[in-house]
Amino acid sequence: MIRAALILSAALFAASTAWAETAKASGAFLRGLDKVSGTPVDFKMDVGDTVELGRLRVTLGECRYPTDNPSGDAFAWLVVRDGNSEETTFEGWMIASSPALNALDHPRYDVWVLRCATE
Repeated sequence: MIRAALILSAALFAASTAWAETAKASGAFLRGLDKVSGTPVDFKMDVGDTVELGRLRVTLGECRYPTDNPSGDAFAWLVVRDGNSEETTFEGWMIASSPALNALDHPRYDVWVLRCATE
């Protein structure tokens, strides 16, 4: 299931870059949600940074955006680990306009990409 989602997200990313040139951003804006308390939190990450959201550790590998529409669709490579475990809960591209396409599957937390940091 995860492998199929990674293949699908990679194919969609490749297809999206075929019609528009993309640029790498220095970071990304993400939103996290604690589904138990209903508390959302927005945070900015630089590429390579790791942010803790509850017991999740979210690492941003890359963020890309269309050069002709910087505020448009963002694609971010994220690695999410649960707790102090080195086991990966999620690894792949998340797409800002379609967060459910390749979503984090966690019982308590949701994480999704809002946009790339272009400034």
